[in-house]
Amino acid sequence: MRTHTGEKPYQCKQCDARFADAGNLRKHMRSHTGEKPYLCAQCDARFARAAHLQGHMKTHTGEKPHQCTQCDARFTRYDNLQTHMRTHTGEKPFHCKHCDARFSDNSAFRRHKRTHTGEKPHQCTQCDAKFALAHHLKLHMRTHTGEKPYHCKQCDAKYADSSSLSKHVKRQHSQH
Repeated sequence: MRTHTGEKPYQCKQCDARFADAGNLRKHMRSHTGEKPYLCAQCDARFARAAHLQGHMKTHTGEKPHQCTQCDARFTRYDNLQTHMRTHTGEKPFHCKHCDARFSDNSAFRRHKRTHTGEKPHQCTQCDAKFALAHHLKLHMRTHTGEKPYHCKQCDAKYADSSSLSKHVKRQHSQH
């Protein structure tokens, strides 16, 4: 009945998200705790939701059953097709209540909201550093591991991120 009334009595204590049932709140809490109980047997990728693992499995088979009616784009998951369709319609249904920003997909909207709340749900396991974006945590982890996956093609220089490599190439190898 709550799907018809719009009632969402279950609220996250860490952000302003609300849910119609407790199960969805429990699943949502994984976005704060980082818990990812669903493991891919083929590549060890982990997921917070079983549906995301099922969608991921299609990357191993190459299956992309959802095709855009406007262009040749194909997707493994239907929700990704729905988000893609907004590139054709220009629809931006996610509107920030703190500023005029609008977004075509919910994940970009959630990331944007952190600029207002200051929420940093991605925490380093090696130190106390916290980040608003998972990508920033991934880059930070390289300070602990020493990983430098970006290699200059013109010399032996290696970098932890692509922007540092780009700066190096411009400074050291560009024609002035």
